[in-house]
Amino acid sequence: MTVLDVSDLEVYYETEAGPAKAVDGISFSIEEGENLGIVGESGCGKTTLAKAIIGILPDEGYVNNGSIEFNDTDLTELPDAQRRRYKWEEISMIAQSAMNALDPVYTIREQIVEAVETHRPGTGRTEANEIVAEMFDLVGLDAARADDYPHQFSGGMRQRAMIAMALALKPSLVLADEPTTALDVIMQDQILKRIGRIQTEINSSMMVITHDVSVVAETCDRVIVMYAGKIAEEGPVEEIFGRPYHPYTIGLKRAFPNIRKSDQDLLSIAGYPPELVDPPSGCRFAERCPLATDECREFEPPAHHNNGLRSYCHRADEIDDGFRDRADTAETWADTDAARAIDALAEGGD
Repeated sequence: MTVLDVSDLEVYYETEAGPAKAVDGISFSIEEGENLGIVGESGCGKTTLAKAIIGILPDEGYVNNGSIEFNDTDLTELPDAQRRRYKWEEISMIAQSAMNALDPVYTIREQIVEAVETHRPGTGRTEANEIVAEMFDLVGLDAARADDYPHQFSGGMRQRAMIAMALALKPSLVLADEPTTALDVIMQDQILKRIGRIQTEINSSMMVITHDVSVVAETCDRVIVMYAGKIAEEGPVEEIFGRPYHPYTIGLKRAFPNIRKSDQDLLSIAGYPPELVDPPSGCRFAERCPLATDECREFEPPAHHNNGLRSYCHRADEIDDGFRDRADTAETWADTDAARAIDALAEGGD
């Protein structure tokens, strides 16, 4: 059963220079009980996508086109009062920064109880407190600490409290935006395992938003790689991290350490994503891609399907293990428009 179906979604931000196309015509779905990872560089549209789904875009942000169907209901067509009923009970969000997301002047208990009573009218205080105790137990917190304030919790405890709040009403879909940000690797592992156990208990789906591919590899079934507001590649975790067909996915993978290749240097992709107010007409990765041709720079790439992957690249059918091996060398990534422009500037050229 499909829980979420996003089709041709465009989310723009109003700026003085014109609308910035933060999410530009992307489509995907999430099935019941499935975990979908969204990865990409900062500014690629990951968090904007989540905020559009749950309906908390800032004032300057708006859905320009497309649909967000949750259990066969298009959320973009609902007035705010109706859409609000879906928040927290059907769709919840684990915010990126627990310290900023939690209100510092209310206890953790008060904040969870408020969410329960607001989104599930008729819930008594006794029942709400029982939910708090249950969720604290699930995330590994002492229920006696529920009456503490956020500043009395460590970073890991605050993150667990946010997870408890997000899962208190057992939503069908959880949007986890960088759920392990600023936590050490041991705490990351504990929290991810707890989220997985809780998901199994309540049979929820999850969309994990992160720039850390290791988090996605550990928790997700399927991955979407975003670049400059668009989907670059989508597919099963094993294929995305094993044999990707988009140069950006290959470069992104090489930018993270591999514990099996301790002597391998990390590689960086020269340059920056394009401006989203006036993005290029062709492939948005073309300037930083070692395989780019004039066709890539002029025409938007269609979807290519390889081994269960959906890859938006003109050259996807030419990607083989030979290129994947060459992508391990800095020389490959030096042969791009962006890298050559940076070298020219360094040498004092135009």
